[in-house]
This record gives sequence, C-alpha cells and structure tokens, in this order.
Amino acid sequence: MTISTVAAPPIHNMPVALAQGFLTGGVIGASLAALVVGGIIESVPLFVTGLGLPAVYGLLFFLAGAPRRARETAVAPRTALAAVESLEAVGGEATSDVAVRFDLTVAPDDATAYRVAFTQDINLADLPDYRPGGVVVVQYPPDRPWRVRIVKRPTPEWEERVAGARLDSAPGPVLVSEPSEGCVVGYVTLLALLLAAAGVVLLFRADLFDEGASDKPSVSSSSSTTVVSSASGTVTLGPNQSFLDRGELRKAVGSLTRGTNARAALTVVVQDRLLSVVYEPTGSQAPTFDPDSLPYDRLPALVEEARSSLGVGSPQTWQLTVERLTGSLTIRVGVTGAEESASLEADAQGNVVRHMPAH
Repeated sequence: MTISTVAAPPIHNMPVALAQGFLTGGVIGASLAALVVGGIIESVPLFVTGLGLPAVYGLLFFLAGAPRRARETAVAPRTALAAVESLEAVGGEATSDVAVRFDLTVAPDDATAYRVAFTQDINLADLPDYRPGGVVVVQYPPDRPWRVRIVKRPTPEWEERVAGARLDSAPGPVLVSEPSEGCVVGYVTLLALLLAAAGVVLLFRADLFDEGASDKPSVSSSSSTTVVSSASGTVTLGPNQSFLDRGELRKAVGSLTRGTNARAALTVVVQDRLLSVVYEPTGSQAPTFDPDSLPYDRLPALVEEARSSLGVGSPQTWQLTVERLTGSLTIRVGVTGAEESASLEADAQGNVVRHMPAH
C-alpha cells in the first residue's frame, strides 16, 4: 500500500474553549474565595454557597454536554487497518492489564493514512500479539481520528484482511492528536479565577476587615482597650488592673454591648487582664447564653479557690471559661503552675460542682 500524505487534525473551536475556560476559572475562584471568606467571617450561607457552586456548575456542564455526547454516540465508528510502528509499556505492570503507548500508522480504506500515538490497556497474556511491524484492526470516530482504539477481537472478515495485509509507514514524524487549546485558554482561566476571587473579597470586605462604625467600634484609653467586631469582642486592661477587682468584669462585659443590640454568646474567656467574648454566628444553632446573666460576684471567689485549693505551686496563671456547649451553663477555672495544672467547675449560680486537683 502506497501512502503519500499525513492527515491534519480538525480545527478546534477556540471561542467555545475560551468561554468554557472563563466560566470554569470564575467558578473555581468564587468558590474558593467564598469558602475562605465565609469561614473567616463565620457566614454559614456564604460558606455553603462556596461548597455548592462547583456542584451546580458541574451538573449544568454535564447537562449542556449531553446532546453532544448523544450525537457522538450515534455516529458509528470507522474501522481500519493499522501498522504498529512502536510500542512501550508505560504503567500498570503490577496488574493483569498493562498501559501501553502505541505509535501506529492508520490506513483507512477511503482516506489518507496518518500516524497517531495513544495509550491503551492491554492484557499481559495478549501483549505478545502486538509487535513492531505487525498489523492490527483499529476503530475511531470519523470526526475525531486521534481517538484510535485497537480492536482486540476483530470480526472474521477483518481477521482475514489482517492476515494478508502489508502496510507501509506514513511518511514524516507528524502525529495526529487532539487539538491543543494552547496557553490562551489557561491564561483566560487564571484571569477569571483571580477576578472572581477578588470580587468575593471586595463584596464582603466590610465584614472581612471589620470596616464601618457599626461593625467595629473601638475605644482606647490609658486604662483599657475595647474592640468589638461582628464575631467577637475583647477588652484589655491597662497595667496595675485586674478583672478580679470588684465590678471590673461586669463593667467590661457591659462595654462590649454598649450602643449595639445585645447578642448571645458562645463562650466568655477571662484572664487577669484580658476578656474575650465569642458571639453567636448568624444562622448558628449552637447553645448560647446571655453574658449579663453570669454570677459576677462569685467569679473572683472561684478564681481564688482554684488558686489556693487545687495544689498548684507558684508561679501561677489562671483562666476562667464560661460556655454551655454540653447543655447546662458551665463555669470552669483552670490554674497552671510551673509544671502542673488543675481546674474546678461551677454551675450557673457559681456553686462549685467538681474539683480536678493537680497530680
């Protein structure tokens, strides 16, 4: 068989590829940004949107491609003889099938012969049937000649043709392959990803960076600093002050809600000069409590009891934590010494219910 030229691959639809790349990059960028921003500002709807957006896009992409796949399935594949130019095992040696990369000269009956390279899994028992110079039967879609697959069990008619066939190699080193989209589509995808991520960040910049007077009132003085955000509030006392001082803790908690709508708290954490309150996130169903309902008059005594009766030596640091994640309100005072720690727990009225002394 005389072979004269090499078939050229069809032209790729670049506008469609660019549009698909832009949409894909936008979905990826918006989804990742929504997940990160939603986690930082504790916005459940935004976080869920970040999770659901790729799934919705994938479903729409699958449905949009259904007509094309149906048309491709309806087209009968073309069968032809092909000569094995070379073959190389590239993976899968540990299983019964091995991935083999073939270089073939495909010689259709009614078209110009061409060269093609592809990878196909071949059973180890059948591998000796394929050798350079041998002739095999292949099939491929008429409109995508690069998607060649070797027919492992051809019909008797094609087996007879293989037995008496002799094919010459297609001239030239050119291999037919699936058209590449090139770097342009990659650049467009990356650009869309960055634009979408930046758009989400800009849209929620007020919550993310605590901008605006209503989201971040801040009052500083020589004695203390109060900072309130949409998710938490902190009060830091100045030198020579302590939240164990009479009325100091109640006043600090009140300063966090002054001029704003009172909010339920998830936790209240108190150290000697630092108070932190974590508020209930929007849409959360976690158990919360009213910070104003705490037994403030009992808290200094609880700290003193923990420091003096739990067997922790000096020097000491203490931390008081209030939460009701287990159902009932729990006040826990932990004391840490040089090499050991201990704690006690009290109920909502400040009555001690359990000691966990140092060992």
